[in-house]
This record gives sequence, structure tokens and C-alpha cells, in this order.
Amino acid sequence: QLQASGGGSVQAGGSLRLSCAASGFTFDRYAIGWFRQAPGKEREGVAVIDPKDGNTYYEDSVMGRFTISSDNPRNTVYLQMNSLKVDDTGIYYCAAGTSYPRGMAYWGKGTQVTVSS
Repeated sequence: QLQASGGGSVQAGGSLRLSCAASGFTFDRYAIGWFRQAPGKEREGVAVIDPKDGNTYYEDSVMGRFTISSDNPRNTVYLQMNSLKVDDTGIYYCAAGTSYPRGMAYWGKGTQVTVSS
């Protein structure tokens, strides 16, 4: 089970930190990724982390602004989002799986992020 939280409404340039709490599976067996879906658009990947070794990958659209990290003892992955843009608006989901982005087998409910100008 995955539970995303931390969404909210901010102005452009602001920051938010999302949390993804995992339970019911061995946390470091899977990559944990963040995805988002904007209104009227397809869901897209944002970033992913391998909790086992800390390796990360970011999509170009968030590189340098977002940071993904994991707290393994807490079975939690974070997404620190800085310099937010209006285009970052959407529902953010966390997911776990063997490969990013297409091999994510477990999904949590999303958390809404709204960035206003």
C-alpha cells in the first residue's frame, strides 16, 4: 500500500514537499516513483529513486527544481518541489515497481498540487 500526502495550493515560485508512505511490502525491493497528471493530459513520470542504493532519475521538466529522497527506516519517499511553476499543477501519485516508468505495479491515491500565477 502506498499513501501520498503533502499536496496543496501555492503560488508560482513556492515550494511543497510530498510524502509517500509505503506499507505491506519490503520497501527497498522496488523502485519508488512519482508521477503526475494534469487536467486533460496523460499521466507522466516525474522522478524515481531506488531506495536500495539511492540512485535517482528526474524528468527534464523538473530537473534542478525537484529532489526525490527516501527514508528507509520510515518506509517513506519524499519529493521536495521548489521553484514551482503553473505547469506543475496536477494530481501527484507515487508508485512502486521493478522498473520506471512502465514497470510500476503498485499505485497509491494521488495528492493534488495546484500552482497559481
